Amino acid sequence: MKKTVLTTILTVTSLLAIENLELAKKADIVTDGFESSIAQTEMTLINASGQKSVRELEMKTLEGESADKTISTFLSPADVKGTKTLTHGHIDRDDDQWLYLPALKRVKRIASRNKSGSFMGSEFSYEDIGNQNYQKFTYEGEAEEVELDGVKCYKGARVPKDENSGYTKQITWIDKESLLIQQIEYYDRKKELLKTATFSEYKQIDGVWRMGKIRMKNHQNDKSTILIWKEDKIKAGLTAKEFN
Repeated sequence: MKKTVLTTILTVTSLLAIENLELAKKADIVTDGFESSIAQTEMTLINASGQKSVRELEMKTLEGESADKTISTFLSPADVKGTKTLTHGHIDRDDDQWLYLPALKRVKRIASRNKSGSFMGSEFSYEDIGNQNYQKFTYEGEAEEVELDGVKCYKGARVPKDENSGYTKQITWIDKESLLIQQIEYYDRKKELLKTATFSEYKQIDGVWRMGKIRMKNHQNDKSTILIWKEDKIKAGLTAKEFN
């Protein structure tokens, strides 16, 4: 009898367990299907003293089979207006990224070794705004079942494949029910906790899950950046020629 009960418990446990790689694949699919999008966003930079500065951006994205193309244009304030960032994501190599500076009327290519640098003075890096496809990381073992702010989640670890990455590992929390990512911890090259990103205010548009808000907290300099999607249009009819 004891053997039968134990066998049953082990069987149920094995059915509930999920490998980190398999979880990452499933979580990646959840937000697919938007084809292309145009979003109006607000970025708030908060320094260590709590002072805030607000920037308005338009973000366009073209969905690819394995990696997306994005272009972000700063609309305000005046000192950054017209600045653009273009990213061509790749799976098997580093993303291609460029920065257009209107004051100089020149385009600057972001070198792979510099992608851990700050994106326009925010707590996001160029790496953070690049391709986050699950295939850009390695995974080991099974996800841990935990709670995060009352939400049942899978907790797992991933390691960037890019040797120039600013991170040695990332710890992820993924909602067990929706498979939407809730939080990521980023560990720097010294393997110390650098930043925490929290993801919230998700919404569905035409059946596709879309991001609503990201808060990136830097634990080492006590600064934060909040990115809010104010308007979001999917299946916008964008084409590849708009991402050159």
